Amino acid sequence: MENKNKWIFLPIFITFLTSFFLWVIFSLQIDKSILPTLLKSNNVSVKTNNSDLDLTKFINTYNLIKSEYFDENTIDNEKLLESSISWLIDWLWDKHSVYFDSVENKQFNESLSWDFEGIWAVVEKHALWVHIDRIIKWSPAKKYDLRSWDILIKANWITLEWLNLIDAVNHIKWKAWTEVELEVLRVWENNIIIKNVIREKIKIPSVDTENITDEIGYISINMFWEDTSREFKNSLTKFENKDGIIIDLRDNWGGFLLSAVEILSELVENNEILVVTKYKDIKTNDIYKSSNNWNIYKWKIVVLINESSASASEITAWTLREYNKAIIVWKKSYWKWSVQKPFELNDWSMIKLTVAKWFTPNWINIDKEWITPDIEVWFIPEDFENKFDRQKEEAKEILLQYIDKKALKLTIDTYNNKTENE
Repeated sequence: MENKNKWIFLPIFITFLTSFFLWVIFSLQIDKSILPTLLKSNNVSVKTNNSDLDLTKFINTYNLIKSEYFDENTIDNEKLLESSISWLIDWLWDKHSVYFDSVENKQFNESLSWDFEGIWAVVEKHALWVHIDRIIKWSPAKKYDLRSWDILIKANWITLEWLNLIDAVNHIKWKAWTEVELEVLRVWENNIIIKNVIREKIKIPSVDTENITDEIGYISINMFWEDTSREFKNSLTKFENKDGIIIDLRDNWGGFLLSAVEILSELVENNEILVVTKYKDIKTNDIYKSSNNWNIYKWKIVVLINESSASASEITAWTLREYNKAIIVWKKSYWKWSVQKPFELNDWSMIKLTVAKWFTPNWINIDKEWITPDIEVWFIPEDFENKFDRQKEEAKEILLQYIDKKALKLTIDTYNNKTENE
């Protein structure tokens, strides 16, 4: 009976493993040194080691099915193989290591160009339907107030129940400027919510800035791209006469590790460790250090993060915290401190495998954990209705207190004590 129940959940596991192209480049969180493998074939030659894993049992089982199974004509050899590989990857218990069949791999590579249209949200398989895992900044999903963990029940009156992820996504995404009506189940709401979302094809700026007051500047880093560090440095120059800056990393899924290192080099003293990348082969480990001409930004910093701040964003926030360079505000981060590398197989399928982990300057790895903010600031329902950015407004007040008190821990304790007594 136990084995029977185990197989009942096979379709759920398989559909979960097909969370493919919507992870796009943010969930890949790649080092520049790995990028070339994304853009060309990387066919893998696998060496078998019989002393390590004897495949005789697997082969005998397959032969037994082929020779004895009554409904032999219903067996799809290709799907049998695909499912076996998916299960193998699944048992790594690492959601960032995934298997893409040839069709999924093609769609994934197309997504790397960011040349796609839709609501711009990461969707994953739910037990019955699909749910939103992460929202992209500037996206239609953000604009129309879809949120992480929203369960999508229907798209244009078509039920998503029991559909695999590919089919469900195909009902949600379509050409830009078309409308999709989504029926949404939100855990803390009593009724089904209807969202009419206009799909878009958008271009997300790497860095945004805002002159908030004479004392405060605001820099939103939307992704860690090749030019992001240069744009960030220009923004710092613009705000060099300010007393402090807010760095907004909300909904930033990461990008290039070297971009984060270059940005941190503008904020952390020369030659200090910023991040360590550890591989299985310790000889290939990398230690990234701050590299600057000693002319670093030394004023007060508040960093905004949320549940969609991942990877390079988390590295940036945590490193600034370890060097007492910033106060971290709002919400727990996404927790992704690992590096994936793609391996294309000979049939154009691909395995995206975790090959390294990132560690903080103090050699801490927070993979499968979150960065907990120093100060939590929560939205209230009216904020969504009024499109009021409570976190940003509170970050201004916190930064002004930080500038006034000139002490990071005192500012945090004073703010938290005040809110506890209100």
